[in-house]
Amino acid sequence: MNIAQVVDILDELLFEKTGSHLDFIQKSVLEGTLQDKTYSEIAIKSGYSESHVGDTASDLWKLLSELLGEKVRKANVKAILEKTNFNQVSGVIVSGIVGVTNNISVCNKTNHPKNNSPSKQKIFSPKLHLNNAPKFPYFYSRNNELSTLKDWVINQEIRLITILGISGIGKTTLSLSLIDRIKTQFDYVIYRSLRFSPTLDPTLTNLLQIFSQQSEIPQSIETKIAQILDYLRKNRCLIVLDDVQMLFGSGQLAGQYKTGYEDYQLFFKLIAEVCHQSSLILNSWEKPREIARLSKDHHPVRCFVLGSLGEAAKEILNSQKLFDEETWSTLIDIYQGNPLWLEFTATLIQELFGGRVSEFLHCEMPILDEGLQSQLSQPFGRLTAAELAVMVHLANQLEPVAVSQIFNKIPFSPSEIVNAVRSLGNRFLLDTQEQEEITLFSLNSVVKQYVKTQYS
Repeated sequence: MNIAQVVDILDELLFEKTGSHLDFIQKSVLEGTLQDKTYSEIAIKSGYSESHVGDTASDLWKLLSELLGEKVRKANVKAILEKTNFNQVSGVIVSGIVGVTNNISVCNKTNHPKNNSPSKQKIFSPKLHLNNAPKFPYFYSRNNELSTLKDWVINQEIRLITILGISGIGKTTLSLSLIDRIKTQFDYVIYRSLRFSPTLDPTLTNLLQIFSQQSEIPQSIETKIAQILDYLRKNRCLIVLDDVQMLFGSGQLAGQYKTGYEDYQLFFKLIAEVCHQSSLILNSWEKPREIARLSKDHHPVRCFVLGSLGEAAKEILNSQKLFDEETWSTLIDIYQGNPLWLEFTATLIQELFGGRVSEFLHCEMPILDEGLQSQLSQPFGRLTAAELAVMVHLANQLEPVAVSQIFNKIPFSPSEIVNAVRSLGNRFLLDTQEQEEITLFSLNSVVKQYVKTQYS
């Protein structure tokens, strides 16, 4: 029997006796101890302080002593578990322990078996906490995107999903539409915006108030995280955190947390790595740095980059009562199928061109509405000097260029240029294409016009 099985059995026995499961840090202590790790090593791996790990261990050994009927300490827990006949401790049927090995799995999927049959899926009466969610009068068709996200959450049980894309592309609308379609599959459904840049502590406090409805909330952020993870394991929860980009600093490469906000990185990492039955969705127009690494480590983590609305964007133009429908596809292409950009532009066409798209397209394209320019000023206001220099250079190119073609064209080192291009990609401000096994970069027409207008 491996360590994961031993921990699972103890967890079930503890639940039978106390009605409570082992929480994340208790499991980490038990697993680490059975691997002969020190408290210091367990603390580093779990992301908690050594003192917190020690306090947790002390309480854990007391629990196990009561459960197993003999004095349990860090020094003897492994030996006690190797000789224990669990059939005598509880009615749980176990085939017997043949030795504790180092074959460890933090998350044993048998705890929460998947049931992909729609007719047999459990239907909940969810506790909805959506008062702060924006209300949109329209939802423009994103059926393929919704199907993918629904499959990730319901069937694949993905724990951490990031919906990414440039400002105005429809991330919030998509996530709220997803909530509307799958909310009956959850105990709790929560939407929160981070637009005012709260640190992690008040965010966790708010979530704990929802889950526990208790007036006393623990002061330690470590304890708050542990309790949140425990609630996510015991309940099926869907949480959407919007405007995650507000956690990142200006004048720094994309995805770098502001001072005092680094705890979010640990929190998101634990959401991905710790076994639970819930899903956290992050919406951002700047890619968090840890997401790519977590995805590569084969955790249940997915990124969804939201692109053009395509022909469905005609619903926007129709709602604005524009004319010349035969020209609408051209207008959609110019403005990248971005719903917000098209809404700004459609209003402009209605006000100054009597709704005639043909007349508007006779102007030199693209024309940038004041509201559209204001939207673009937000990500541009966060760029480093090297990023801005790359953008200005690309805006003056007639054809896409490779990174190496930018070297010696702007006053930055090759390393600074490479990092700047990578960061701009993580801000979704670049277009890329492959040509003869070379990656080429360019700006779409709207972004290019904005750069020329503001920085030339």
